[in-house]
Amino acid sequence: MRILMVCLGNICRSPLAEGIMKNKVEKNHLGWQVDSAGTGAYHVGEAPDYRSVAVAKENGINILAQRARQFSPKDFEDFDLIYAMDKANYQNIINLASKQEQKEKVKMIMTEVDPNEPTEVPDPYWDDNGFNKVFQMLDRACEAILSNNS
Repeated sequence: MRILMVCLGNICRSPLAEGIMKNKVEKNHLGWQVDSAGTGAYHVGEAPDYRSVAVAKENGINILAQRARQFSPKDFEDFDLIYAMDKANYQNIINLASKQEQKEKVKMIMTEVDPNEPTEVPDPYWDDNGFNKVFQMLDRACEAILSNNS
């Protein structure tokens, strides 16, 4: 299984999702590949936001080695599942798809928790207090991904 987590800048939400999912994959001894990207090129090469690093660390996860990168159409070939954090990024990814099978790989991450409710993971960049909420949401989603695909 190859999973890609995608948000806008790849410094807040998707690095957390990558770190959480990798942690669960390791604990369950699965050979899954997990990565993250952003639909925008704003932070390419940068480390995750210090607040994402802090909330991950508080939960026993180290995401310091991650570096932001931009989503590429090649990612459709390299990954089995592509998870968007919100509707805008979902649409940005879908717009880059050239085939229906590529579009079918893309999901809103919180639909794993509740398929009938496409809840968005809010961007915590402008809200210092939002990082804990985002971590909890992504932890639930990653647990559901694990359950739904194992």
